[in-house]
Amino acid sequence: MTGIEQDAVAATAVETALKGEPVEPSSATKQPPRRGSAIRELVRRPLAVLSLLWLAMVAVMSVGAGAFAPYTPTSTDLTDVLAGPTGQHWLGTDQLGRDILSRVMFGGQGVFLGIAEVTLVFVLTGTVLGVLAGYFGRWVDWAVLRWIEITVALPAILILLVILAVFPGNQHLAMITLGILGGSGLARVVRGETQRIRTEQFVAAARVSGLSDWQILRRHIVTRLTTTILVQASLMAATAVGVQAGLSFLGLGVQEPEPSWGGLITQAAQVLDRSSWMLVPSGCVIGLTMLALALLGDALRDVTVQRWSSAPTRHGGAHSADPAVREEGDATAEPGGAAEQPVPSTLLVVRGLTVAFGKGTARSSVVQGVGFHVDRGEVLGIVGESGCGKSVTVSAVLGLLPESADVSARSCRFDGSELLALSARDRHALRGTRIGYVSQEPMTALDPTCRVGDLLAEAVRRHHDLDRSAARARVVELLDLVRIPDSEAVSRRYPHQISGGMAQRVAIALALAGDPELLVADEPTTALDAGVQAEILALLRCLQKERGLAIVLITHDWGVAAQLCSRAVVMYAGQVVEQGPVRTLYHAPAHPYTAGLLAANPHRAIARATDDGPDAPRLTRLPTIPGTVPPPADWPVSCHFQDRCALVTTDCRQRSVPLVSVTADHHSRCIRTNHVAALDKEDAS
Repeated sequence: MTGIEQDAVAATAVETALKGEPVEPSSATKQPPRRGSAIRELVRRPLAVLSLLWLAMVAVMSVGAGAFAPYTPTSTDLTDVLAGPTGQHWLGTDQLGRDILSRVMFGGQGVFLGIAEVTLVFVLTGTVLGVLAGYFGRWVDWAVLRWIEITVALPAILILLVILAVFPGNQHLAMITLGILGGSGLARVVRGETQRIRTEQFVAAARVSGLSDWQILRRHIVTRLTTTILVQASLMAATAVGVQAGLSFLGLGVQEPEPSWGGLITQAAQVLDRSSWMLVPSGCVIGLTMLALALLGDALRDVTVQRWSSAPTRHGGAHSADPAVREEGDATAEPGGAAEQPVPSTLLVVRGLTVAFGKGTARSSVVQGVGFHVDRGEVLGIVGESGCGKSVTVSAVLGLLPESADVSARSCRFDGSELLALSARDRHALRGTRIGYVSQEPMTALDPTCRVGDLLAEAVRRHHDLDRSAARARVVELLDLVRIPDSEAVSRRYPHQISGGMAQRVAIALALAGDPELLVADEPTTALDAGVQAEILALLRCLQKERGLAIVLITHDWGVAAQLCSRAVVMYAGQVVEQGPVRTLYHAPAHPYTAGLLAANPHRAIARATDDGPDAPRLTRLPTIPGTVPPPADWPVSCHFQDRCALVTTDCRQRSVPLVSVTADHHSRCIRTNHVAALDKEDAS
């Protein structure tokens, strides 16, 4: 479908929505194939296979040295010393006639035990401290950073030497100490990754769905850190092999006659003038083991990234048409797309909402005195260009802004409760249960490391006291509710294995997991083509009508607002500049900004071009609003739209402009509302 064809489809949808007619979804498309298992992908990498085989062989031979070794590690034969490889001694003998192969095998037991000790302590210390510092910040971050600085400043080898001097031959304590000291490096890396991941949309979606901080950490943060931890752990394991060998070489590790890989190096150095062969077995086994650990960690990282990274799926992919969706726009729908409600009552009221960032001279208000209300079962649209404060406004209401944001309001009530006066725990309890959230980009709102069914089941079990089987059944019900065909199969897929339209349906199902009364949808159709966009809007309309949902729809597209919303709030530069019924705003705007947005809408331009007759030109030059939305620091005290307005006067530049009533349900922040109609007609011509 070309861009012109897509706009034509969207234009038709706008007109039918304003007439109260149904919008039909688009046709089917194929799903991307499923990826193979991690093991299958791993065995396709030759270096990974060789590394795994080497480590497995050395580990088995070391652990089972008592059964596999041809000799005991202390058996001597003074008649056959410093011998090279023979049939009796495959790797030769040392200066006491002891079998080198047997000593390598028995010496590996201590090495692998040390690797396990170091890696376990390293991963636990680094991951726990790094995740807590990166996620919670503030004093936790400060304390962890001070600990990292102290441990990095201390020379690890000197600390180990002190430990072994105080506790001679205690290799286990030395390895635990090494893991703690090395954990500071992992903590620093994990902290940075956690700070990045916590800003991802899928973490915000999980927070809005009602998950606790610990659930988010366990399910969505730590799982994304797997690749980082694997690589760092493999490098630390390789380091542990070298440190153990070095300590034994210095005589501070395992003592003679007990075997160790580092001790073999020491013995080889002592007889280097008589036989150089002894360096080969011990040196090769140490070097190859360290190399194999590093290569295996690198391969595991690549495989893990490949499994959850996005597949080349077109976000505009459509789905099979659903008869149930086609019937959503029936005669009960009012013009503007909202279903009839018997006696609406107010669910959300926002009055005088202000959001500011920074301090002192750097302080700027990005939202100024915003007010609106949402009735039960109503669909309210918030319309405006990017940078007008739409998403910041709803984020402030939901409590999703960072702590650096200064949020204040005369009133921000949800079902009678003042949201800004609630504790963080009580406000968190509202999200996901009574207020749902659908983000702009579904592929980033869904955790790529989790299957669709697991994501939904986690939210369901969070909000409802259900066991695993009941939660799985509820997941299938939710996927059926959002019109996903073959819901059982889809629940077993990862987000990268479904198309953009289906991913948006999953995001809507996730928002509905707690049976909310209010659904906030932030640009839910921006990343989709016109056909799939119509499907999603039809689905939202159907859910609103069947479940009595109140919906706040953030959009920059008047076509989307016309299809779904009964009322709309137009925002510009942090202020509400106009609000009223969508039908009124669409046909009789009372603010120059609203008129400019409507005139620049390609849907209306195509509609005019195709209604002028078959011989009329097919392309129409779109009028545009000159300039761009200014940054908050440049917003004047007077009219914010003055520099881009064709109706600007001296009065507009000299005093602030209040929001005035045009009619009982129509308000505008303009002192020349009577001239806007003429401006709109001029743009249309």
